Parts: sequence; C-alpha cells; structure tokens
Amino acid sequence: MNKVKDLSLVSRSLRYKLRIVFYLTLVLPLLISLYLISNYILPQIGLKIYIAVLVIVDIAIAVGGFLIIREVITRVVSMSSEARLIANGNLEHRIAVSSEDEVGDLGESLNQLTERIRDNMEELKSYSEKTTEINLEIQRRVIVLSSLLQISSLISQGAKLDEILKITVERSRQIADSDVAYLLFRETGADTLMMKMAEGINSQDLLKIRIDIGKSIFNSAIKSHSALILDEHSPVPPNLRAQFCEEFKLRNTVALPIYCRGELLGILGIGNTREKFSYKKDSLELIDIFAKQIAIAVENDILMHRVEKLEIKDTLTGLYNAAFIQGRLQEEIKRAVTYQRPCAFIILNIDNFKKYREAFGALAGEATLKKVATLIKDSVSDIDRVARFGDNDFAVLLPEKNKRQAAEIAEGMRKKIEFSFSEEADASKRITVSGGVSENPLDGIGADEIIKKASDCLALAKTKGKNIVVK
Repeated sequence: MNKVKDLSLVSRSLRYKLRIVFYLTLVLPLLISLYLISNYILPQIGLKIYIAVLVIVDIAIAVGGFLIIREVITRVVSMSSEARLIANGNLEHRIAVSSEDEVGDLGESLNQLTERIRDNMEELKSYSEKTTEINLEIQRRVIVLSSLLQISSLISQGAKLDEILKITVERSRQIADSDVAYLLFRETGADTLMMKMAEGINSQDLLKIRIDIGKSIFNSAIKSHSALILDEHSPVPPNLRAQFCEEFKLRNTVALPIYCRGELLGILGIGNTREKFSYKKDSLELIDIFAKQIAIAVENDILMHRVEKLEIKDTLTGLYNAAFIQGRLQEEIKRAVTYQRPCAFIILNIDNFKKYREAFGALAGEATLKKVATLIKDSVSDIDRVARFGDNDFAVLLPEKNKRQAAEIAEGMRKKIEFSFSEEADASKRITVSGGVSENPLDGIGADEIIKKASDCLALAKTKGKNIVVK
C-alpha cells in the first residue's frame, strides 16, 4: 500500500508535479523527431508497428501531462476563489484541504490566518465596546466636572442660594443616569425634613413630602454620618424600604446627609426605578462632592447675610443703608421718649425714575442717584443721618426735629434738587422728588410705625401730582 502511495502523484509536491510535466513536454519533440526519421529516413526498415506504439505512448504521455496540469490549475483556481470569499469578509468560510502539497499548505495557512483574523476581530470588538464604555464614562465625568465648576463659580460670585441649590440638584440627576434628584432641608428647630427641591419624574409630587427623621429610612445614615444606599444589595429593613418606595416612587436611591457647622442641614439624593440595579463607588463619591458644594453654598450664604448686617454704607451713593437707618431710628425714638424730645423722619423718592433709567440707561441712572444723594446730604446737619432706603428712595433721620421743621427741611431738599436739574435741555432729564414726613410720638412710638406713616405720606404726594412734600 505504501509503494502505491509513493508512486501516486497526489501526495507529491506541486514542484515535483511541475517537474514531471516539464520532463513530459521534453519527450514530445523527441517522439516527433523519431516519427519523422521513421517515415522519411527509414521507410524501408519496417518499423511501422513500433512507430504506432510510440505514437500511442506519446498520446498517453501528453494526456497524462494535461491531466496533471489541469489538476494543478483547477486546485489553484479553486484556492483563489475561496481566498476571494475570505477577502470579501466571509471570515467563517474554511478552505477544504485535500492534499499535503504546496496548494494544501497554502489552504491550511489561509485557514489559520482566517482564524487568527476572526479572533483578532472578536478581540477588537471587545476592545471597541470597552472603549465606548470608557468614552461614555469620560463624558459623564467631564459633564460632572463642568457642573462643579459652574456651581463653584456661582458660589464665588455670590449668587442667590436658591439658584445654586437648583443647579446643584439638576446636575446631581446626571449621576448614574438617575430618574430623580431631590434635596430635603431640615425644618428649623424640628426633627423633620421637608422637600426643598426635586428634579425629574414626579418631581411635583415629591415637593409635598415631609418626613419625620426618627421614623424614616434616613435615620441610620444621619446618625452614622454616612450615605444611605438602597439597591438590590443593600440590607435595608423591608418596612423602611416599602415606606420609601411608596413615598418617593423609587426603587433605588443613594442619599447623603449634609452638615453645616456640625448640624444636620438636609439630605441630597438621587434615585431611579430600575430592577436589579446597584450603585457603583464613583456614584457615591460624586454625590458626596455635590453635597459638600451645597454645604459650602449655605455656609457662604450665612456669611454673606452676616456681612450685610455688619455693613452700614451703600456702595453706590456712600450713604447709610436701610438696615442701619432703621436700627438708628429705633435708638433715636427710645432716646426721644426718654428725654421727651421729638424725632422726625423723611422719605424722598425720585419721580418717574424707572422711565428715566429705561430712556437713558443704567449708567445715567447711577449718576443721578449719586447727585441726588449728595444734594440731600448737603442739606442736613452733622447730627442728622441720610440713607439710601431703596432703589430710588432716600431716608433722612432728624433727631430733635418736629414734623413742621422736618417738612421745611424736606421742602428745601425738593426745591434744591428741582433747581439743580432745571437747566437740562431735555425736559425728560429734569429730575424732581416727592416726599413724606412723620414724627415720633405724633405718628407712632416705634420705628415701623414712623416709617409706615412717612411711606403713606409719600404715596399721597404721588397721587397729588408728584414733586411735593406731604406731612
């Protein structure tokens, strides 16, 4: 059997087969030469039968060579077609290997190469999915970072607390693709939490929530100063879980207590309604950062209010501010009552100032306020106090002056201001003021009563045509 296999050309190499074909093609010219010699040179020798045998052998050899060549070419063409299928993207195709020659080795090599490409493609697909996840995570973190920068900028600019809280809650909702973000604030002097802000689905319903801290799911987190995590892995008592889900309409949440000066301020939380969900560590870290931003914003707001109380001057006009003049009025009333002396109060308002500012701009409005403030201040004595009482209101505290004296002073201020602006070519730039006057104890025995009476007189002056003083 081995001898038969050795004699077979099937197991031989392509190079060997091509060599056989080459040798066979050399035999044909020799046979043709013999044929010519036998027909023309040796016609009388009688070799006709031998020549016929030679021709038959020649034909057999030619046919054998043709079949070998055909077999080689057919396999090469077939290999080329199958390789083209693979090149067109059909990586699942496998070339059938029928012999162990060079064509068979080429087919096996192509099969191995295809398998490696297929494995590499699967690996690249896996890397692509991981890269997509990483890019999404980077995007989320960039958004969170930009949100933190925006919040920090608002805090540093002294924006209103409610504006900062609203943006913080909105940005917190981006963490872990949450359906809802909520902010609970502790009621002053009570152990209850009320919903301050909520963003997301059912947010209007969440604003109605009011919670007793001791009976809520947040109690243990508040006591331990740690985060509350409610998901499929958290060991929360079933009754508290059910209570939370019913009240907040959420299945999962991560919430963090917010402390300011060691006292519980509130709770910031996010949540969703997904099943079989668990929070990652980075979600907890991000919500912690947002909670700290809220604590900083509240602390900053407290400090700003303290500073406002400490400040006594208006930055634009240089006059005293409303808080100072109110406090000083109360002190002067107490002194006036003790020593049985009068104390008068004036409120002046620039007529049509809103229209003036709309027509000539904010800068022109500020310049006018400064000029009027200077004219009023120059009209009083050293013991009197002048303040900017509102946007375009001015207050004058006159110790030791009664209503009649105060009305005369107010009228002098009115005329002075009217004359100062009377030379303006544009009539709409001619500023006038209206005033109201009150006195202690005639119009009241407290600062609020005195201020109200002066305000009522001012309103009456406006109804009488403006540019007058009413007492």
